Amino acid sequence: MIIYITGGARSGKSRFAQEKALQLSKSPVYVATAHIWDDNFAERVQLHKNERGPEWTTYESETNIHKLPIQNQVVVIDCVTLWLTNLFVAFDNNIEKSLAAFREEIDAIAQLSGTFIIISNEIGMGVHAETEIGRKFTDLQGWANQYVASKAEEAIFMVSGLPLNLK
Repeated sequence: MIIYITGGARSGKSRFAQEKALQLSKSPVYVATAHIWDDNFAERVQLHKNERGPEWTTYESETNIHKLPIQNQVVVIDCVTLWLTNLFVAFDNNIEKSLAAFREEIDAIAQLSGTFIIISNEIGMGVHAETEIGRKFTDLQGWANQYVASKAEEAIFMVSGLPLNLK
């Protein structure tokens, strides 16, 4: 089962997803998709780790999420935007290859037993990207979000810390 949670930056997505996971399991799994680019980002990642309690099992994986030992678990995957960034870089900013690889991973996760709470950002709702690569990534993100939402049994849009149930 896929539960999709999306929204803007600081909309409460991660908090909501983690609370939902703890309602469903006493020992949920957290999958961090981030690549640590610099010291500032490493500090942010550490703050997120510190917020989760000892009941959480954490895996860090930039791609191939479906290959982790997550079957029959309640899993928070945080987040699509960073996951897509990893694919976009790996495929030299090729939208088609990145999207195809992402779809394959989502399809593989959808075949697993368990509950997968997938968090994403709605980056296309903000300022128009100034660069061509930024616009390409915004398009990629939008198409990836649509794909996850289409596969999800439940979809939630977070606004100002409040959930809006989409399906």
